[in-house]
Amino acid sequence: MSAGAAEFESLLRQALAPVEPPADLVQRLERTLVSLTELAQDELDAWELSAMRDPRNWVRPVAAAVVGVSAGTALVALRVRARHRSRRQQSGGLVDLAGRTLRDVADEARRILPER
Repeated sequence: MSAGAAEFESLLRQALAPVEPPADLVQRLERTLVSLTELAQDELDAWELSAMRDPRNWVRPVAAAVVGVSAGTALVALRVRARHRSRRQQSGGLVDLAGRTLRDVADEARRILPER
């Protein structure tokens, strides 16, 4: 192996070294997703149905719906993933784990969805 190849490999190893995320990353991400979901819900609540006649007025509610659904889905996935290890230890097999995970997803979705 030449000196250039060894140096390149060393540089590549340094560049691809794992980096530990900040300790509060999950909490910050969760707060951001909750905030986005609430803002999208507020925007949709403030939207008037009479504005539906003009397609130019559809941009804000459609954008709010996309942001709200995306942030809500990511929030559910984040919270369900955080409890995966305990569900895996409690379950008796793969089918039981899948059932527990689906129940957890449904419970989290109910918590996030606005009361109607």
